[in-house]
Amino acid sequence: VRASGTWYATLLGADSLPDHAHRDVYDRIMSGGRILLQLHAWDEEDHPNLQNRIAAPLAHGVVLWFQLDDFDAAVERARALKAEVIEGPYVNPAPQHRELWLRDPDGYVVVICSPDGEAAS
Repeated sequence: VRASGTWYATLLGADSLPDHAHRDVYDRIMSGGRILLQLHAWDEEDHPNLQNRIAAPLAHGVVLWFQLDDFDAAVERARALKAEVIEGPYVNPAPQHRELWLRDPDGYVVVICSPDGEAAS
């Protein structure tokens, strides 16, 4: 959780909560006092929906989307992180925004995009 929290905070240009003892199993990724993402370790603290991670396939059916006002800077942050790029950056014609599809360090698919209409010609 700690490493993933740092990765997401860097990618999203956010601040993470100050270091705390619980951060190895739980973290919040914050920006301007708003929660962007919460992370929690599997098989910790007896949460019924986070048990038996071996039975749940990693990242199956999960795509995390983040709309960012600073898309170009986020692309540069992704490159600095050496994130695995799945696709992009490219313009998605339906919402007329730019997208970059990545894989996070845990194998989840992450999409960062600019605001809808931003790429309209």
